[in-house]
Amino acid sequence: MKKKLLIRDLTLRDGQQSQFATRMTQSQIDRVLPFYKDANFYAMEVWGGAIPDSVMRFLNEDPWERLEKIKEITGTTSKLAALSRGRNLFGYNPYPDSVIKGFCKNSVQSGLDIMRIFDALNDVENMKSTIKFIKESGGLVDCAVCYTVDPHFSLLKKVKSVIGGKRIPKEIFTIEYFIKKAELLEKLGADMITIKDMAGLITPEVAGPLVSALKRKLKIPLDIHTHCTPGFGLASVLVSMVKGADIVDTVLMPFAGGPAAPAFELVQLFASRLGMETNVNPESVQKISIQLKEIRKELDKYDELKIFPKDFNIFKDKLPKTIEKAFEDAIEYAQKDDYDNVLLTTQKIEKYFNFPEPDLAVKEAQIPGGMYTNITAQLKQAKLDHLFDRVLEVIPQVRLDAGLPPLVTPTSQIVGVQAVNCVMDEVKEQPFYTTKTAQYVNLVKGTYGKTPIPVDPEFRKALTGSKKEVPYDTNSYIPQENPVIPEYGEVKLAKTEKEVLLLELFPMVAKDFLRKRREKEYIDTIVAEQQRIFEKIQREKQEYEALDPKKKNEILLEGLYSDWY
Repeated sequence: MKKKLLIRDLTLRDGQQSQFATRMTQSQIDRVLPFYKDANFYAMEVWGGAIPDSVMRFLNEDPWERLEKIKEITGTTSKLAALSRGRNLFGYNPYPDSVIKGFCKNSVQSGLDIMRIFDALNDVENMKSTIKFIKESGGLVDCAVCYTVDPHFSLLKKVKSVIGGKRIPKEIFTIEYFIKKAELLEKLGADMITIKDMAGLITPEVAGPLVSALKRKLKIPLDIHTHCTPGFGLASVLVSMVKGADIVDTVLMPFAGGPAAPAFELVQLFASRLGMETNVNPESVQKISIQLKEIRKELDKYDELKIFPKDFNIFKDKLPKTIEKAFEDAIEYAQKDDYDNVLLTTQKIEKYFNFPEPDLAVKEAQIPGGMYTNITAQLKQAKLDHLFDRVLEVIPQVRLDAGLPPLVTPTSQIVGVQAVNCVMDEVKEQPFYTTKTAQYVNLVKGTYGKTPIPVDPEFRKALTGSKKEVPYDTNSYIPQENPVIPEYGEVKLAKTEKEVLLLELFPMVAKDFLRKRREKEYIDTIVAEQQRIFEKIQREKQEYEALDPKKKNEILLEGLYSDWY
């Protein structure tokens, strides 16, 4: 019997978010849904992440309706999956259980099957409520452990730290670290575990032993999620497949590679050669890809790379002998733990298919691509581009001072922005942290949860005024105001439980979105009433004209039909 390899397709969420700033409209989504119904992916990630915010903010669409429409068309062929950030859901500050419960319940009712839950600090306490409420609502829980790497300090920095008495800690993010997190989440009720590498930093030489160790320890399925920005993605997924991963995350070819996940088509070619059965329907995949290529052209202004992969039907087209051999070689290297050659060979394959070259700057900096571009933009706006290298030098220290948070959204952005602020302080000949963001202060204070290593109490006091960690108190949570709008018929801004949740989770964006919705409803009501009156008048005129003259005079004397004469 062939070994099964389950595929989670990320195209409609993470794929378009990574490549096109989450700008796919509902009408574009609708064009591919009939084909997805027959594609037979194990799961489709279609919701969560940036979707709820973006579809309201940029497309004036309802995120709940998007999830419901996808469920309506695709049915039960594939499980629908979403991404949320534990107790924080989509924001920074933790929410009370009442909001989390409402969100989980409505997500499952709207069609969600799997909620992937992660915490930016890998603080398991922040994940417990969502785990509980998704399971109570009848959904499956996918608990993600965020993959990250230890900060890289120069030799000079290490020497100075020893002399100065503030030692740089030993390696923190070891295989044992990730195993302990995964085992704890399994005990809490996880239905599957994901190693979630949003930055694409996991290398084949780490993926191999990590997957092997997790498969020995876990009784539940293991999913591997990574990106291709620094060039490790396909190699690490291949190694994970060889070492026994149960599920891998992929994106269909027109949206794959670069900042997105590896292409399904390449993973399928490897799976076929490894004797693994994905059960994915090849004809449906081809039909989806044809539509996605056209949709990518329509999203051109959001497409930073503008590099289209080679047109290739993996189930019909033949590969050149050199590339065919590269597939066989890559598998052999993966089976022999020859990780350097796995990487070289998979990158050769990706080059043949015209995927973007590895981003060497991101690879060298060992930070997520989004963090890299945000720092670049921040410095460019301040006309301080020449300080970029200095910011990269400062990032490890800023991260260490804050307790070594994983470099994932949103902590990667918090650390990146603060590093820029510190360098700007330095330029002004001021001490580091003279300029500090509220988010960095909250991170150090303990508002967002426990960091992988404790924050130095003296540093915390200097930055926040308290030596002790101060967790966020959800008892002080104040629900968003839901005002009555007099000009639109005295209706409330949010009329349903789902709209109230949008208001709680995305206050500024939802206020604008819901106000536009109430305005449209009010105008539609007025137009409908005017149409009703017009139709009534037309009907009465026809009745009047059909009468004899005597009856017409009687009607006029009685004042009937006074609306129109």
